[in-house]
Amino acid sequence: MDKVVKAIAEIIDEKLGEDIVILDVSKVSNLADYFVVTTANSDPHMDSLREAILQYIEREAVEIIYYDKGKGYNWMVIDGGYFIVHIFSKKGREFYSLEDLWLNAKRYTYRDLVKDEDNTRQ
Repeated sequence: MDKVVKAIAEIIDEKLGEDIVILDVSKVSNLADYFVVTTANSDPHMDSLREAILQYIEREAVEIIYYDKGKGYNWMVIDGGYFIVHIFSKKGREFYSLEDLWLNAKRYTYRDLVKDEDNTRQ
């Protein structure tokens, strides 16, 4: 898995994003290689997740194509070209059901990534 995508998942986990899922859509979509999906528990939490991810991306000099700059959304997007971060409110994640649209994509939970890293360290 891409190191930037892993780092973004770690940042989301540190900021208490919920139900973190990484979809490898590289074989089923030409939109991106990875979708990183998470749920925030409030509007300020969505903003905090977005800002933390953007700070990391700026530090790493990763080019951003687009990101939602407003507030009060049920779905925020950060588009890095080969990855797209989707930050949902609980209501938005249930309504849009993004993961169900990409059932053919390889799916990783954040916990799966942590387990894989622990296994490679041994």
